[in-house]
Amino acid sequence: MNEVEIGVFSVVAVLVLVYIGMHVGVVLSLVSYFGVWMIREDATIAGKLLAAAAAESLRRFEFGVIPLFVLMGLLVSVSGIGKETYDVANHLFRRVRAGLGTATVVANAVFAAVTGSSIASASVFTKVAVPEMLRLGYNPRFAVGVVAGSSVLGMLIPPSMLLILFGILTESSIGDLFIAGILPGILLAFAFTVLIAIMARKFPEHVMLGGTEVTDTAPHMTQRELYGKLIPILTLIVIVLGGIWGGIFTATEAGGVGAFGAFGLALLKRSLTFKSLWRVLTETGHVTAAICFLLISAHLYGKLIVVSGIPGLMEGFIEQSGLSPAELLVIYLVAIVLLGTILDSGSIMLITVPLAFPVLMAMDVNLTWFGIVTIVAVEIGLLTPPLGLACFVIHNNLGDSNIKVGDIFIGASPFAVTMLVVLILIVLFPEIALYLV
Repeated sequence: MNEVEIGVFSVVAVLVLVYIGMHVGVVLSLVSYFGVWMIREDATIAGKLLAAAAAESLRRFEFGVIPLFVLMGLLVSVSGIGKETYDVANHLFRRVRAGLGTATVVANAVFAAVTGSSIASASVFTKVAVPEMLRLGYNPRFAVGVVAGSSVLGMLIPPSMLLILFGILTESSIGDLFIAGILPGILLAFAFTVLIAIMARKFPEHVMLGGTEVTDTAPHMTQRELYGKLIPILTLIVIVLGGIWGGIFTATEAGGVGAFGAFGLALLKRSLTFKSLWRVLTETGHVTAAICFLLISAHLYGKLIVVSGIPGLMEGFIEQSGLSPAELLVIYLVAIVLLGTILDSGSIMLITVPLAFPVLMAMDVNLTWFGIVTIVAVEIGLLTPPLGLACFVIHNNLGDSNIKVGDIFIGASPFAVTMLVVLILIVLFPEIALYLV
């Protein structure tokens, strides 16, 4: 086989091995090593090239953003801010039809601004929002669908682990990606609230059992309680995102400031013990090590792609086929959405971004906008069967034998369609993502 054939075979091998269940980091590392070995015909050269690539990727300053934002998110989760945010949103929307659904979306949007993880959001609000909605007579499918749908906001509204991953993979500004994710995140949250309002009016039986909403008997929240629960998290959001937007500090420095603020917040709420602090630090280490291993593997995979000459082959093919950047982007997004039915978000990005990035950059595609479009497309996969990771997280945390995984997928389907509509809007109107940058 020539170099290009080896490169193409390596891409197919990655997809097959990941699909049958091998860890994506292990797959990318092994395939990269053997691929470079076959191309250079020397195992020593392959080992030295890949070792240099790994060392180069770890020396980057941007890698420091990963443990800092992971630590901030875990400290926020320990402090119980998720439940407090939901209580405030529930109070504000208690008189709106299907108000608990709207409150869940709004609370998820706020919570996303300090966690950066869709899975964390799904875990928290499964325990907080779903039991309350079921108690008040909401349709179980709607209740779990709202939580599944709104949980994807955690990977779009900054700080986001997927935005950090994209920034490192493409060597682009993580700060710009964070700022660019704000308006699309708000738009998506707004679209979800509009969807809930339409469903409540046009299809009430899909929202409430019997089509009639039960009056919420929760005690009235005083203004002091309202501000006491809302001000801490809003302050943290303003400090982190405002600091990046205002150019006061970089994304990595914002992670340090945010982690320190979340630590102080947890201490003020007296929710942090030595045991829970050790658990948070240990989990931060585990998550950081796992993400860094994936990023190193992706960097090795990118080296293989370059050495094999695939980017040049793809550019030549595109020139001969006459495909425009818009047509190429559509093919790229369709591939991502289809891969979302069988792979998790991180795996999709690690496989597709190194392939598409060089070609699209040659066409002068705006990198920041391209990152936001990629994230939205990838996040649709969290809600699509058969994998739909967010749906399985909700099912595992719920522990209700009467609600099946299929019910969660059905409940989340309107939200997946809404995400697709928002994705199309961002593609057609790039200003949505680039206005604040």
